[in-house]
Amino acid sequence: VQEEKIFAGKVLRLHVCTMEGAEWLEEVPEDTTVEKLKERCLKHCLPGSLEDPKTMTHHKLIHATSEKVLTDTKTMLEENIQDRDVLLLIKKRAPPPLPKMADVSAEEKRKQEQKAPDKDAILKATANLPSRNVDRTVAHHNMRDFQTELRKILVSLIEVAQKLLALNPDAVELFKKANAMLDEDEEDRVDEIALRQLTEMGFPESRAVKALRLNHMSVTQAMEWLIEHADDPAVDAPLPGQTPSEATAEAGAASAEATAGPSSEADGEEAKDELTEIFKKIRRKREFRPDPRAVIALMEMGFDEKEVVDALRVNNNQQNAACEWLLGDRKPSPEDLDKGIDTNSPLFQAILENPVVQLGLTNPKTLLAFEDMLENPLNSTQWMNDPETGPVMLQISRIFQTLNRT
Repeated sequence: VQEEKIFAGKVLRLHVCTMEGAEWLEEVPEDTTVEKLKERCLKHCLPGSLEDPKTMTHHKLIHATSEKVLTDTKTMLEENIQDRDVLLLIKKRAPPPLPKMADVSAEEKRKQEQKAPDKDAILKATANLPSRNVDRTVAHHNMRDFQTELRKILVSLIEVAQKLLALNPDAVELFKKANAMLDEDEEDRVDEIALRQLTEMGFPESRAVKALRLNHMSVTQAMEWLIEHADDPAVDAPLPGQTPSEATAEAGAASAEATAGPSSEADGEEAKDELTEIFKKIRRKREFRPDPRAVIALMEMGFDEKEVVDALRVNNNQQNAACEWLLGDRKPSPEDLDKGIDTNSPLFQAILENPVVQLGLTNPKTLLAFEDMLENPLNSTQWMNDPETGPVMLQISRIFQTLNRT
């Protein structure tokens, strides 16, 4: 008995088929390579074909069940071929012939014909058409509509965020810290060094404070303003938009809220009432403050102070836009700014269904960002770059832009 027969592996009986319909049985040991089996198959179905060395490389064996192309160098065992499996002997597809030079030239010519016209061609083709003036106010109105819609979204999201945060057992403490943070960067604070420089020059403190606020804390500009208005009878009048009585009332309200305690209510009601008061305090600190210089400039044109403040509020403290609003149809109105978006609208539903927005609404910092952007739109960039609030604002912007195109 030959040694190789004693130690031979398991013999597999394999059904081999061709695309032409031929079928036969091949018996091979499991250690037979795919290449060897393919050679036996070609001898069976294509006698004499092996004289061409390319015949082997132009055919492949495929496992019928798994549709896997078998690797020539692997054995039946390595390819996990089982007894009575069906294999397909298939001739590989010939690669497509390379295009002729004439065909390439024709294809390039076709692409050139389909190419969009350049600027010179467009001008030549439209030379005889009458010219039309583009209404540039359309873009301005579209931008205003975007700002108005975004404001409505923020108003509604603030309401949702307040309701969600009221359910947080730590909400009161979180908002106390947030309220303290707001106290640290109050816009009403005056640069003490700049104020001392002006008072040392002999200017009254109240007048120096007014000059610094009007001139964005610039000592040089404030000094020029004080010299220019030294003989002005209204130089000591309070800034438009805030009177001494309002300032006193605001301070008194803040003091009352700080000292008042909900000790007479139950624990749950106490926390709820305290949170409500904190919300009110934050909103009061975020109340709109008109640019004093813009107010004075617009009032000098003959507009009433209340109208000027309304115009600046609608137009985000932009003096030129506020002037156009005063001279135009005055839309949107100041009342429209406090209205939220329709909660049943597809836009608002899409925003609320976004998981990033849902998670962000449970973060007190997001509510503060909404409050700040509501009354100070110029601070939007700051919140867009914030790692906590930026992703939320990005999702809101993307959803708005996507639905606005449809």
